[in-house]
Amino acid sequence: MERLGEEERVCDVLVIGSGAGGLATAITAKKHGLSVIVIEKEPVFGGTTAFSGGVLWIPGNRHGKVNNPADTREAARRYMKAETGNWFDDGAVDAFLETGPKMLDWFEKETEVKFVPTLYPDYHPTVDGGVDVGRSVLAAPFDTSALGDHLKRLRPPLSTITFMGMMFNSSNADIKHFFNATKSVTSFAYVLKRLAAHAGEVARYGRGVQVTSGNALAARLAKSCFDLGIPILTETPALRLIKEGDRVTGVKVGGKAAGTMIARRGVVLACGGYAHDLARRAKVYAHLKAGAGHYSPVPEGNTGDGIRLGEEAGGAFDAEFAQPAAWMPVSRVPGKGIFPHLLDRYKPGMIAVLSNGKRFTNESESYHDVGAAMVAAGEASAWLVCDHRTIREYGLGHAKPAPMPLTPWLSSGYLKKGRTLADLARACGIDAKGFEATVSDFNHGARQGRDEAFHRGETSFNRYLADPDNRPNPCVAPVEQGPFYAVKMEMGDLGTFDGLKTTVPGEVLDRQGGVIPGLFAVGNDRASIMGGNYPGAGITLGPAMTFGWITGRYLAGIAPETQKKENAA
Repeated sequence: MERLGEEERVCDVLVIGSGAGGLATAITAKKHGLSVIVIEKEPVFGGTTAFSGGVLWIPGNRHGKVNNPADTREAARRYMKAETGNWFDDGAVDAFLETGPKMLDWFEKETEVKFVPTLYPDYHPTVDGGVDVGRSVLAAPFDTSALGDHLKRLRPPLSTITFMGMMFNSSNADIKHFFNATKSVTSFAYVLKRLAAHAGEVARYGRGVQVTSGNALAARLAKSCFDLGIPILTETPALRLIKEGDRVTGVKVGGKAAGTMIARRGVVLACGGYAHDLARRAKVYAHLKAGAGHYSPVPEGNTGDGIRLGEEAGGAFDAEFAQPAAWMPVSRVPGKGIFPHLLDRYKPGMIAVLSNGKRFTNESESYHDVGAAMVAAGEASAWLVCDHRTIREYGLGHAKPAPMPLTPWLSSGYLKKGRTLADLARACGIDAKGFEATVSDFNHGARQGRDEAFHRGETSFNRYLADPDNRPNPCVAPVEQGPFYAVKMEMGDLGTFDGLKTTVPGEVLDRQGGVIPGLFAVGNDRASIMGGNYPGAGITLGPAMTFGWITGRYLAGIAPETQKKENAA
């Protein structure tokens, strides 16, 4: 951890939290002439961003225009209005759409942060204003050895979504090569080369340094901070805010930098929301109130510190969204942790059923939509099921495809197996008759590539993470070649949507709607502009960095673009 002398404990901007929202704010403020300190209570920096997919949803971005030049801001606005419904916030949405592309260009020009285009469709591309491609970008891969001595403080990626510590993007060619390693000489050679390079990195640095996704974004943001001389003080929790009259002027901190820090311009709450605030989420999550479990893969340090600090200063927080978090179906891997079901559900030959043996949703919809369907079904858990051919082709949950043996996952109880569908039903506690009837009904259409119950594979998003080689429907194939396998999916999340009420520039509001001077919130500490919905890949990180840029500039005296236009009018 970096050390500060007493005279260095006074700054213009103090940021609490080291995810994308906090670091984007810090970098922006510093680049506009302000002195900045970032504090982080955990021993590692990067926040939830380091665990994430590293995707930003930024309609109108220059990368996306290459693949979809016809997209317009007006279409994106219609889409957001349709997606957010009663929670549509004109001012915040307009600021996001106006500023997002400029933010992206600024970071790519001014910092180490770089992006590459993706082919992600919006999650609901058939809704008014939705598109099949062009609004999501991905953090470019990064060699984290560039962090030098700071490397050891970068939060590692979520272990359950790596292979021997190696990272892959969901659209990366690496994945296809690993899947085809036993079928192609070219892929086999590629995998051997990749494994050898990774082994060399581990031997030299103690971890893989060629990172992708959110780990690359967190590393690039942190490198930009260090290049600018912004200290990131880890193991330094914020204990309470300091106020002079009505104004927040600093923070009492604990840990390795215990003492008082003064912020002349503002304190920025960027603590990642309340995904692990057990008391708060127990009051908010419907499935927890009904007695079900919840297993979030986000960092355990996301205990709602920023929201608590904001409330103690008089800030307004309301749990008002119908879906208070970005839901993610997960499975618990014995001895390994939480596995998010990001890819397997889309593959042909997989279905999800409840304890009654019946399907309840289109398995190829987004993680948030499938999670919401689990909650609506009243069980908040389901079994993801496939046959032998499918598991050997694609894997199932944390269980890997051929040539990896299935024995470890079967022995641990993570993976259930049955010679027949009835055997599998008994192993899982599923109603056997209902299950057999469901599979029979599904297979009837699946043999012709149809999902007669839920129309799986009929949108570009459904098909995006499926198998294009499976025809006629890349998402649908029958479940018929025993033995059969299942993994229990339970409720988790990628972060919370409810947050502190703020102005467009991020000033925290009190219960009367007045601004609390000197106090700001970004990222998941600020109420989401998505209204509890999940319109596309990157709808958390996109607004987090956009509003972080807006907040950083505002602290430096630069009004948001939309506010400038209003003033001019």
